[in-house]
This record gives sequence, structure tokens and C-alpha cells, in this order.
Amino acid sequence: MPYRGEADPQEQPGAHQARLLANAAALKRFSRRGFLAGTGASALLAADMLVTRRVQAERQVNRILQVADDFADAYYPNASWFLFPGYKTSWEEALWILNAMRGALNKRGQLAAVGYSNLGLDIDEVVIAVIEHVRAKKLTKLFFYGHSFGGMVATQVAARLREFHGVEVDFILLDSSPYSRSDVLDESWFDGVVFLYESGFRVPSVVRGSYELGERVIHKDERTWRQILDQTMEQLSPIAPSSVLIQSESAYIYHFDGNRFVDKLGATRMAYIGNPKDRTVRYQTAKDAWSAAFQPHMVSMDLQTDGALPAHASPGWNPLIYRPIVERLMDDFFPLPRGGSKVTVF
Repeated sequence: MPYRGEADPQEQPGAHQARLLANAAALKRFSRRGFLAGTGASALLAADMLVTRRVQAERQVNRILQVADDFADAYYPNASWFLFPGYKTSWEEALWILNAMRGALNKRGQLAAVGYSNLGLDIDEVVIAVIEHVRAKKLTKLFFYGHSFGGMVATQVAARLREFHGVEVDFILLDSSPYSRSDVLDESWFDGVVFLYESGFRVPSVVRGSYELGERVIHKDERTWRQILDQTMEQLSPIAPSSVLIQSESAYIYHFDGNRFVDKLGATRMAYIGNPKDRTVRYQTAKDAWSAAFQPHMVSMDLQTDGALPAHASPGWNPLIYRPIVERLMDDFFPLPRGGSKVTVF
């Protein structure tokens, strides 16, 4: 049998040449398709790298992210909510939470969230970002929403604002916030993450995404498969918080000591909400610890987000459960002037 490309003695005259031409044409078509496919893949990769670089460059500073709301801007020019996002929460997810809770939050103030820097969590820098926004907007009434570990950050920032800038926060809402690392159910994982971070090791984003998928699947009874996919893909996207930020958040939770801020909040009111089915934070011990330490400030600690999925700090996924709770707290402790409490905002 002749080698490929060699003439077969039994072929009719001219058949060999025809076969060579056919093979050459097929090779040409294959090469063109391969070239176009390779070029397209390279272009997508280059675009992704450019987007990632741009996003990461923009997020090297703490930034106050605002959600425009005509009603709040018109009726509350000097009041604002500040959302302090939870662990691994991106800037986009923080804005999503604000939009989901808009119908309840905008009845007392404008809407803003703190976008943490990808260079790592630095409370001094967060305080600077908040006070600069307060002064620029001439705000005189502040409501803090502490989303998960963001409740820890909100409490420390409130204490710093009063101590160093003479600005007092009116209200801090603690949404499933741990009081210490002892309230985190998977405490052993934090031990390892913090040890690696403080030893100088940085977790690559791909590894972080794989961990995210595994963590979500393990707790799949708390989430739909759509939520698992969305939350996993976010950790692999350019908008995801950097591994440095996530590891620094872990270290912050690990070393947080709420006792340092007792007696430093002035007349600030606080409320704790959560879910007994929470599988991230021990609801009962966290609630009891906050209530005991900040007893003079705690005005509510028994409202529960029953039915929320996932059970831990999920206002973005479950606004219909969270909005009535926030509205109740506002009506009870920050009532509107008579005649204005029934304003309906869509």
C-alpha cells in the first residue's frame, strides 16, 4: 500500500492528481477555520485581560457607590443609608442589594454602599471614604446596614466617626452579623485561611472559584442551583473581589473584638435580625453576644428572616422577606412626621 500522498499503481491516470487537489483544498479550509477560531479565542482572552486589568485598577481604592433614587434624593437630601457589604460581596452585588431593598430603605434616606478596595480591607481608609461622602453631601442623619460581617465593619466605623470626626450614626442594622470568630460555624476553615494570609500566601482566583463551588454545593439545601451557579461564576469574573481583599476580610473577622467599641457609640440605636436556620453564622450565640455587649443601644433583636433562602444574610435574594422587617424597624424607631408615614413608593 502506498504512503499517503504517493500514487497508487492501480489508480486511473489523473486520479492521483485529483486526490491531491482535493486534500489541498480540505487542508486550506481547515487551516482557515483553525486560524479564525484561534484568532477569535485570542481576541476574547485579550479583551478579558483588558477588562480585568481595568476593573482591578479602578477598585484599588475604597469608593462610596450610590444608587440614584428620585424620591429619596428629593425628600431626604441630608439623610443616607450606608450598606457595608458582607464577606466576598462584590461592588455589583452591593448595588444589587440596595436596589432590591430600595422600596424600604428610600423611605428614610438616600442609598449608598461602601465598595471595599481590592488592595485589602483597611478600616481607616473606609472611614475616610465615608466621612468625605458625608461632608460632600452635607449629611446629618446616617443609617448603617451591616450585611453579615459588614455589621462588624459598620460598628467600628460608627465608633471611629464619632470619636475622630464628631459624627454620630443614628442606626446600625446588623443582618446575621457574627460578633466574633466563635460565631462562624466553619471556624477551622478561618484558622487555615488567616494563617496562610498572615504568612504571606495569596489564594489564586481559580482556586477561590473552585472553593466557592464546593462550599455552595455542600450547602445546596440553602440555595437553588441558579444561586450556586451565579455565586460561583461571580467569583471567577473580573468584578469579583480580589483574593487579597477576601483574605483580609477573613483576618478582620478572625481578630474582631466588639468590646473595643462598647461605650463609643453615643446615642446610636442598633437592631439584630437573622435566621435560626443560618448555616454560616450561629444565630443564637451571635445575637446574644451583640445584645449583651451593646445592651444600651439594642432596640430590637428578635425579628427573624424566616423563609429566606439562603438563610444567611440574603436581602438581595429575598427582598419580600427583608423589606417588611426594615420598614417595621423604621416605623417603630424612626417614625415619619404625621401624615407622611403612608407614602407608597414603587
